[in-house]
Amino acid sequence: MKHKCPICKVETDSAVHEDFPFCSERCRDRDLGNWASEKYVVSEPVFDEEDLAEGKGDSIVLRLDDDLDNPNDPEH
Repeated sequence: MKHKCPICKVETDSAVHEDFPFCSERCRDRDLGNWASEKYVVSEPVFDEEDLAEGKGDSIVLRLDDDLDNPNDPEH
């Protein structure tokens, strides 16, 4: 699988680069440092966990379309 290194944007290949998706151990370590210094953060949860535990959270149910042969059918 080919991809670009998230740090330096050099093309990487999973078959060649041991540190894939990074191009090198240096870029992998820089990425880890970005997480450690909180340059990257995971966003806050969309739902309040207490409300979900109590069943107060609104749920969104998405129906899976049975007609996979015609997914753009306006009736589905």
